[in-house]
Amino acid sequence: MYRVPEAMRLLSLSRSVIYEQIRSGRLRTVTQGRTRLVPASAIAEYVALLESEASERKAA
Repeated sequence: MYRVPEAMRLLSLSRSVIYEQIRSGRLRTVTQGRTRLVPASAIAEYVALLESEASERKAA
């Protein structure tokens, strides 16, 4: 599990983009108390989503 700042570094995205992706449902998170955590599996799913979107754009 990664805190948001760690997820930002892993994905090379800004804080606002991370929260935008969370709000849109593209990046899954869980909360533990007041802490929002991004599971490692959610990072992998998000990267796979980006890869599939990129390949769809190439095919079009």
